Amino acid sequence: MKILFIAIAGAVGTLTRYYLGGFVQRLSGSSAFPWGTFSVNMLGCLLFGFIWTLAEERFVISPQARTIILVGFMGALTTFSTFIFDTGSLLRGSQLALAIGNIAVQNVTGLIFLFLGIAAGRLI
Repeated sequence: MKILFIAIAGAVGTLTRYYLGGFVQRLSGSSAFPWGTFSVNMLGCLLFGFIWTLAEERFVISPQARTIILVGFMGALTTFSTFIFDTGSLLRGSQLALAIGNIAVQNVTGLIFLFLGIAAGRLI
């Protein structure tokens, strides 16, 4: 049953990302900068921190609901929030070098893999 709830929450997160991102992009009137993606990522970071705190420190959200919301909804809304949360955890643990490494490695490797994917797609 938990898997079904995660899938439903994921569908809601995906639709939220699609509509909110598109709305903000149209509202900005600019196609030069991805304001829609930016707004979804920042909202995701805010919500991730808020929900995690309610679950872990305030105990207002059950562990099962936390999983459904963070993995299902937030995972579909934006994985950027998880990336930032992980980096923040490293910083809270005074692991500055690992935090910087995480940012650098994921961004550089992500760009490399993006271009590898583009190249592979062009070979077909």
